[in-house]
Amino acid sequence: MTSYVAAIDQGTTSTRTMIFDHSGRVVAVDQREHEQIFPQAGWVEHDPEEVWSNTRTVTGGALAKADLTSADIVAVGITNQRETTVVWDRKTGKPVYNAIVWQDTRTDKIVNELGALGGGQERYREKTGLPLATYFSGPKIKWILDNVDGARQRAEAGDLIFGNMDTWVLWNMTGGTDGGLHVTDPTNASRTLLMDLDTLSWDSGIAEDMGIPLSMLPEIRSSSEVYGKVREKGALGGVPIAGILGDQQAATFGQACLSPGEAKNTYGTGNFVLLNTGTEKVLSDNGLLTTVCYKIGENATVYALEGSIAVTGSLVQWLRDNLGMIGTAAEIEANAKTVDDNGGAYFVPAFSGLFAPYWRSDARGAIVGLTRFVNKGHLARAVLEATAFQTREVIDAMDADSGVPLKALKVDGGMVVNELLMQFQADILGVPVIRPVVNETTALGAAYAAGLAVGFWASEDDIRSNWAKDKQWDPSMDDSRRESEYKNWKKAVTKTFDWVDED
Repeated sequence: MTSYVAAIDQGTTSTRTMIFDHSGRVVAVDQREHEQIFPQAGWVEHDPEEVWSNTRTVTGGALAKADLTSADIVAVGITNQRETTVVWDRKTGKPVYNAIVWQDTRTDKIVNELGALGGGQERYREKTGLPLATYFSGPKIKWILDNVDGARQRAEAGDLIFGNMDTWVLWNMTGGTDGGLHVTDPTNASRTLLMDLDTLSWDSGIAEDMGIPLSMLPEIRSSSEVYGKVREKGALGGVPIAGILGDQQAATFGQACLSPGEAKNTYGTGNFVLLNTGTEKVLSDNGLLTTVCYKIGENATVYALEGSIAVTGSLVQWLRDNLGMIGTAAEIEANAKTVDDNGGAYFVPAFSGLFAPYWRSDARGAIVGLTRFVNKGHLARAVLEATAFQTREVIDAMDADSGVPLKALKVDGGMVVNELLMQFQADILGVPVIRPVVNETTALGAAYAAGLAVGFWASEDDIRSNWAKDKQWDPSMDDSRRESEYKNWKKAVTKTFDWVDED
C-alpha cells in the first residue's frame, strides 16, 4: 500500500495542508486565506480561532482531493509563520487577544525600554543571536500581559500559556483543553528572544526582564520526533505529529540546504535568506540573525545566518488591494514588461520599518526618483526590483559574516513564478538563481522532518536525492550597470530613515 506524509503550512496570509509522496512530489493541496486585521497604523493581527478553523478545513480538504484517509498518512509535520504570538487560557482554550503578527511594530516602546537597561539593541544578541526588535515574540507577550485586563494575574497564576502558531496548532490538534501538547521546536523558540542558542532552553533572566512567567512557555523538543498523535476526532485522527520547523527553516530543509555554505531565499509575504553554517553558531557583525536551522532528533543542532526582509510579496498585495493598480498579483509582471527599466524610480517598502541589515523601526516606505516620465509600468517594475535589491543587501551581509561568497542562490515561494523578477535577481546578484521542481518547499521541509522521524525517509541523503532543478537564470547585466543600479537603491533606502519620531 502506498503511504504519504502530510504537512500543515500555517502561513501569514493563509493556511494549507499539502500531501507528499516518497519522491517529495505534491499529491494534493487545500488552502484557505484568513483575515488580516489592522486595528491602527503599525498593528497587524490574526484571529487564532479562525486560523485553527481553517486548519481543520484544509486538512480534510486535502485528504478528500487525494481520495485518501488518515490510514494512508504515516506522519504529519507542522510549519508556521514565526514570531506571530498567541496567548491563551489553558483551561478554556480561548485566546486572551488576537495573535500579534511578526510584522507588527506596537512593541517599539517596550523594545526601547529593554535596550535602556543596558546594551541597547545588542542586549541579548550573544545569548539569543537576535537584536532587540519588534519582530520577535518576547516583547509581544509582554505587550499582551501589560495591556489585556487581568492577563498578567492570570499568567502568574499559571492559567495562561504562550505559543507561536506552531504551538497553537499542535496544542489544538492533540486535543486542546483535553490533553493538548504544549510544545515547540528550537527553530521557533529561537525566534522569541527568550531562548539560549547554546543550551536550547528558555533563559530565565531574559524572561524576568520582560515580566514573562516561565510557566507560560512551551516545552522545547527537537524539530523531528514523534510529539504525539492527532486527536481522534480530527481528519488525521491517530496520525503521529512528528515534525515542527518554522517556515523559513522548513524551506531551507526542503531545499536540501543541508551542508554548511548552502543558502536559499524564500519569496513570500516577506523574503528570508538562510545560510546553513553547520554546527557552528556564527554571530553577525552585519545586521543578520543567528538562528537554529534545524535539530533532527538526537543529532547535533545545526545553525544558520538569516537575513529577514519584512515586505516583498506583500508589496504586490498592497499595490493590488490598497491602490488598485492591478487586479491580480500575476498582472504585475505583464505591467513591468511594458517598460525596459524602472525609469529612475525606486520603491523602498519600509511599511513596518526595515529589517536586515538595518533594523530601523523608525523607517517608513518611500518612492523616490519620480519624474513626469515615470508611468504605471515603471512603478510595477520598481515594486519587483525592490525585492531583488533587498535580497542583494542581505547576501552582501552574509558574504561579509561568513567569508564565503555565494556561488548560486536556490529560490522558492510564490514569487518565483515571476520570470522577470528572477532574471533581475540573477542580474543584480551576479550569480545564477535556481528554482526547484517543487517550489513550495516550506511544506515539503515540514513533511521531511516528520517523515524522517517515523522512518518514511531513511536519512537526509533521501532529501538530497529528491531535490531537482526546474529552471536556472544566469546573470546578463554588465558590472557597471549592476553597481549603478545598486548604488541608487542604497541612496533611496537612506531617504526612509528617521520618519517616525520617538514620541
